[in-house]
Amino acid sequence: MSQNPFALSPDLCYVNHAAVAPWPVRTCEAVSRFAAENAVQGAKHYENWLKTENALRAKLARLVNAASTDDVALLKNTSEGLSIIAYGIRWHRGDKVVVPAQEFPSNRIVWESLARFGVTTELVDLAATADPEQALIDACDRRTRLLSVSTVQYANGFRLHTPLLGDFCRRHEILFCVDAIQSLGALAFDAQQSKADFVVADGHKWMLGPEGLALFYSHPAAREQLHLTQYGWHMLADAGNFDNPDWTVATGARCFECGSPNMLGITALNASLAVIEEQQIEKIEQRVLQLTTYLIDKILQTDQLVLLTDTDPERRSGIVSVKHRRLDNQSLFQILSKNNVVCAVRGGGIRISPHFYNTCAQLDYILDLILH
Repeated sequence: MSQNPFALSPDLCYVNHAAVAPWPVRTCEAVSRFAAENAVQGAKHYENWLKTENALRAKLARLVNAASTDDVALLKNTSEGLSIIAYGIRWHRGDKVVVPAQEFPSNRIVWESLARFGVTTELVDLAATADPEQALIDACDRRTRLLSVSTVQYANGFRLHTPLLGDFCRRHEILFCVDAIQSLGALAFDAQQSKADFVVADGHKWMLGPEGLALFYSHPAAREQLHLTQYGWHMLADAGNFDNPDWTVATGARCFECGSPNMLGITALNASLAVIEEQQIEKIEQRVLQLTTYLIDKILQTDQLVLLTDTDPERRSGIVSVKHRRLDNQSLFQILSKNNVVCAVRGGGIRISPHFYNTCAQLDYILDLILH
C-alpha cells in the first residue's frame, strides 16, 4: 500500500470502519476549500461544483462496475434507497420478500412495513444452515417478488456469494437488491457479475466519506419497474430550465433525486473515493482480508475468547466479532475505549473493523487489552 493518507492521532487505534470512518487528509482539505470558497464567493463557480458531482458519479460507477453513470443516483442514505425500492414497486396482496434474519434493521424494517399492503417478509436464519445461499434460494417461491441481502452482515462480517443469488433471481424474474454498505470501499464488488437490480450503500463507512450521502445503483430494466413517490426540480430531464411549465422526468437514475444535491457531501465523498482509487480496491481488499485473517488466527489461539465470525476464508470480510468468556461486552468495551481503541459492540460481541491503513501491531494491542 502507498503512504498512509490519514492524520489520525498516533495514540488512537481506530478500528470502527463498519460504523463511521475517519476522513482522509485529502477529504478534510477538499471540504475546507469548499467552505472557504463558499464563504468568500458563494456559488459563483457552481459549474465547478457540478463537475465534481459528475466526477463522483463516475467514481461510484467504476466502484460497482455500473454500465453507465446514468445508473447511479446520489441519495441521502441507504434507508432512503431501500425505501424508494420498497415503495416504488407495485405490490400485489400475497407478494413476498425474502431477507436474511441477521440483517441490519434498515434492510428488514422497510420490507416488514409493507405488511399493510398484504406483502409478507420471510426472514431466513443464515446461522441455522450450512448453505446460506441455498437457504435463501429455497425460501423463494412463486410469490417472491424480491430478495434483499447485504454483501456482508454488519454484526459478524459474514460474507454472502451475491453472484450465485443474483443468477438465481435473474433466472426466476425476482428482483435482487444488494445492501453493499459493509463492503464498498473495502472489498471489490461488481454489480454486473452479481446481477444486482439495485445496490445501495452509504459513503460514511468503508468508502471513508461523510454521513448524509449514499450510492443508489439501479439496473435500467429494474428501474422501469419502480413508480416515483417524490418529485422535484432536480429529477427532471431539463432540470435547469425553471421557466418551462412542461416537464419530463429524467430517464436515468437521477429520476430518484428530487431536490438540490448535497454539494458539501459530494465534495467530501469525491475526495475520499479518489483515495480509494489510488490505493486500488483489489489491493485494499487483499490488505483488509490479511488483517482480519491475522486477527481471527490470533483469537483462535486463545481459549479465553470466543470468535463470533465465520472461520471460512470465503466468508471473511473487514469485520471480526469476538467476545470474552468471562468479561461482559460492555465492560470490555469500556476497557478498550479508555485505552483509545475505537470499535463497537454489535451482535453479542466486540466488533473490530480495520481498514487498509491499520496494522497488525494495532490488532496485537487490542488483543493484549482484551486478554489482560
